[in-house]
Amino acid sequence: MALSNHERVGKALDLLKQGLGPFVEREFLSTYKDRTQEELSRYLGEDRLNAKRPVAEWDASPLIKIMCDSWHDVFRKILGHAERSLVSEIREWRNKWAHQQTFSSDDTDRALDSIERLLAAVSASQSDEVRRLKLELRRVVADEQARGERRKGASTAIEGHASSHLKPWREVITPHADVASGRYQQAEFAADLWQVYLKEGSDEYRDPAEFFRRTFLTQSLHKLLVNAMERISGKGGDPVVQLQTNFGGGKTHSMLALFHLFSGVSAKELAGIEEAMQEAGIKTLPLARRVVLVGNK
Repeated sequence: MALSNHERVGKALDLLKQGLGPFVEREFLSTYKDRTQEELSRYLGEDRLNAKRPVAEWDASPLIKIMCDSWHDVFRKILGHAERSLVSEIREWRNKWAHQQTFSSDDTDRALDSIERLLAAVSASQSDEVRRLKLELRRVVADEQARGERRKGASTAIEGHASSHLKPWREVITPHADVASGRYQQAEFAADLWQVYLKEGSDEYRDPAEFFRRTFLTQSLHKLLVNAMERISGKGGDPVVQLQTNFGGGKTHSMLALFHLFSGVSAKELAGIEEAMQEAGIKTLPLARRVVLVGNK
């Protein structure tokens, strides 16, 4: 049974509780040492029930409240203004959820995204689970929009006349099998280097051979791979490459290409790589130790 938006936000708040509890307790211990319990009780004020319970048993509401109230004394030294705004925003989402108010898909997406960002800022693993909730919501919304467009197209007469000189697109190109069969899910095609490093996600990104089989090597991406092979082989190449692309311009895809290029998989299994090797003047892919730096994990 599909989740409602209210249920999605509730699940995310539960994950927030799991991820924030250890962080809040750790930062209070770091700040107040043996006075931690006394200070927790002071900040909680009249909430004496939670003051007597371990922080790990608190729900999201007191955790968010105590972060807001003690920000200056405890959390400002480790989190920034952006995270302070997230905490305040999530407090509003939690209150809206607790009062059984309706959540639109846009509101739900915003709430899940903010919760994911706060969990990532405190290095809580639950951020990945919230991200999956968010991507699933986006998939559902995309499917609903697609169905609406199909219904609209079926009920609207097509005006004008097609040129007799143009072939139908189906005669010019053949959709990929997963698109033709209806198995294509747009939300699943968001590249995530961290997931690939953990060997998670779909084969299109996780498996080197499948990644290059599905990737069209543009001139810029081809040049980037050639440069990397030259550099690691000691044949020149730039030590630093700045990718000048806009949002959605392929930065993550480029990093994934480099990650898979030096995965140890034979170049014969990587589509388009043998041609790049010829241009780089090498016969075998050089060995490399890959390092992944993820700033929000």
